[in-house]
Amino acid sequence: MARSIDDLVEDFELFEDWEERYRYIVDLGKKLPPMPEEEKIEDNKVRGCMSQVWMTSQVDDSTEPSTLSFRADSDAFIVKGLIAILLELYSGRTPQEITELDATEALTRLGLESHLSPNRRNGFVAMVGRIKAEAETRV
Repeated sequence: MARSIDDLVEDFELFEDWEERYRYIVDLGKKLPPMPEEEKIEDNKVRGCMSQVWMTSQVDDSTEPSTLSFRADSDAFIVKGLIAILLELYSGRTPQEITELDATEALTRLGLESHLSPNRRNGFVAMVGRIKAEAETRV
């Protein structure tokens, strides 16, 4: 079930400092369902990430309109946490909702914009780009 940016901001506000927030992000990543090894192939790699990131999407046509769900994994703990945040924001939404959701706003409201290295920010943007590209093919 997709969560709102407000829900995530509320979760982040429970923590007093960024060390606790980073631990929370890493914990989110540890809770991601495992991605099958056979999906960790070159075609599923997200370009623009310093770490290795793989992402796949599935269409759920049992709903009207159809929704998209994403599965992803990384070899870096903090990136897995960022993936978890993106999947909470985007999975289970319609392609139209996905294209309209502003991940930059989420990054800013969560305070991540100023607490991620430029490389991590670029990777975050690359993952969002991949998600939006998948959605745009189905709008």
